[in-house]
Amino acid sequence: MSRKKQKRKDITQLGLSALIVILIIYISQTAFFRIDLTEEKRYTLAGPTKEILGDLEDIVFIRIYLKGDLNIPFENFRKNIQETLDEFRVYAGENLQYEFVNPFEELTQREQNERLTELYDKGLQPTNIHSRDKEGGISEKIIIPGALIVYKNIEVPVNLLKNNPGYSAEQNINNSIESLEYEFISVINTLSGEKTDKIAFVEGHGELNEMQTGDITRGLANFYQVDRGQINGKPGILDEYKAVIIARPTEKFSEQDKYVIDQYIMRGGKVLWFIDPVNAHPDSLALGTTVALPYQLNISDQLFRYGIRLNADLLQDINCSVIPVNTAMPGNPPKFVPAPWLYYPLLEPSDNHPVTKNLSRVKSAFVSSIDTIEARGKVKKTVLLRTSASTKKVSLPAMISLQEIQNSPDPASFDNPYQSAAVLLEGIFDSNFRNRDPGQYIDDETVDFMESSSFNRMLVVSDGDIIRNDVQQTAEGTRIFELGYDRFTRRNYANKDFVVNAVNYLTDQQGIIQLRSREFRLRLLDKTKIMKQRLTWQIINVAGPALLIIIIGVMFNLYRQRKYAAKLKS
Repeated sequence: MSRKKQKRKDITQLGLSALIVILIIYISQTAFFRIDLTEEKRYTLAGPTKEILGDLEDIVFIRIYLKGDLNIPFENFRKNIQETLDEFRVYAGENLQYEFVNPFEELTQREQNERLTELYDKGLQPTNIHSRDKEGGISEKIIIPGALIVYKNIEVPVNLLKNNPGYSAEQNINNSIESLEYEFISVINTLSGEKTDKIAFVEGHGELNEMQTGDITRGLANFYQVDRGQINGKPGILDEYKAVIIARPTEKFSEQDKYVIDQYIMRGGKVLWFIDPVNAHPDSLALGTTVALPYQLNISDQLFRYGIRLNADLLQDINCSVIPVNTAMPGNPPKFVPAPWLYYPLLEPSDNHPVTKNLSRVKSAFVSSIDTIEARGKVKKTVLLRTSASTKKVSLPAMISLQEIQNSPDPASFDNPYQSAAVLLEGIFDSNFRNRDPGQYIDDETVDFMESSSFNRMLVVSDGDIIRNDVQQTAEGTRIFELGYDRFTRRNYANKDFVVNAVNYLTDQQGIIQLRSREFRLRLLDKTKIMKQRLTWQIINVAGPALLIIIIGVMFNLYRQRKYAAKLKS
């Protein structure tokens, strides 16, 4: 081939290459696409997430308190948080900004304690981690694996660590990583929404008061406007609320109030029933004994029509929480020690539903069993909370005494395993007032009566104390403890997360709650193989790349020699 033809060929190839490069640059600037090669689509955001981030009208600022000297699992957790927020920025652009901070950096011990109290009061939960120093010693330190999200001067806390005592540290970190997208986007969606949905606590039937539901009200206020009020038999009074909560009523419901609730459900309203079928509460043990009797709330027929029967019994469970017992001799100062109390089961959450996935156990007090029945409508029942395999039913009436603590439980008598304590109902509900004259309950003839609902949801829980926080009177005033916090063991149970998740699930319109169903497979290294094959893989990792470069270089030189040797011969 002549030099002139070779030159022309080289110019053509150069021009074609330049054209291809220009075309690639143009396509990359005008067309947006991302390729996720992971099996679980770990870096693929859900459709609602992309839509919410793309519609942001102002800056969302996220401050994550996870920086500094972290151990390997939490350093990996921090990295995943950053990767998630970087993915958010792809769709939100400059409207999403974040920073990682060390809340205790360059502070004295006193200042660190003050900062810890400040962040705790804002709703962030600290935790302890152990790390190994260079000399082989183990040290313990406090970290705050949470964040504050700020939008238009409104600040909302987000706790990012799912700390289930039943799981290993690696599993808890993995579960926390699975929930990152949901935890962030649920708050961002609420803050950036044009209007805030309203929910309400129903009053007028001896329900828990504002103090006893103070912490869950504070938690729900991060997502909703929370009101309280009585029905007073007024039709349509609940229609403006996305959901209503009936929190441990102790007095009889009138037929008029039942009718209002029923028609609210028929029109798509969501109800969370936290009902105690039995008159037994923690406060009733103040004298040491109490008699457990069924409540007469006049709502059994209504729940039965929807597909649920609350049984007039109490459940004992060997897997239970504790109560303080005075072990001091008469005449001596009181000495309280925690003792297992079988009437306080630690309920097991279902791990295959968005409401309860990755939750730790839920603390209960005097819980009853639930039976599901065949309702007239097409209703699906899903058990969200249940007791353990070591459960016993106690029939009523029953005398409950603190002296029972002295008796060792007989495992053989705990033969009623896995009793349902919280059931989610989903489907088409028939009205409890079907084939009745509505004029018996309301005077307003302009209100249309609905015999059945469209697709709807409700939650029934057979223990009102699940939603009740402890209240303590102090010299400084009334102190409201966090829902699910056990003052005697200083443990946090998942009561608050359960209730918030349930409300979010019932009212979810964009499918955000489904993000809690994501699963990332935990691929742990085999530590035995690591020890046996350590030297082999170290050699491969060190020598392999250098050897590969040498082989490529030799092959390239051989190719050049053959190519130009052939040209010289021609």
